[in-house]
Amino acid sequence: MITWNVAYHCKPGQRDAFYQAVTQLGVRDSSLREEGNLKYDYFFDAQNPQVLLLVESWTEPAFQEAHCQTEIFARLQALKVRFCDDVTIDKFTI
Repeated sequence: MITWNVAYHCKPGQRDAFYQAVTQLGVRDSSLREEGNLKYDYFFDAQNPQVLLLVESWTEPAFQEAHCQTEIFARLQALKVRFCDDVTIDKFTI
């Protein structure tokens, strides 16, 4: 199993707008339907109002890699450019 903690560091005042855009795009729902996906959940950072955390888990790294090749993932990248200053990722393999 592979888990990624993806911290989206949003531009000032843009976290809620980014979350709404991601929700409207259907990123979570689409990702949960992908083969090998176990979890795809967003969390609001309690200490930093500019950070949106995504926790995603996959049964195999290959499924997560395939996810990164989807159309919806490409559309998410465009949203990140618009709303985020930086993204940090912590990767865990069990």
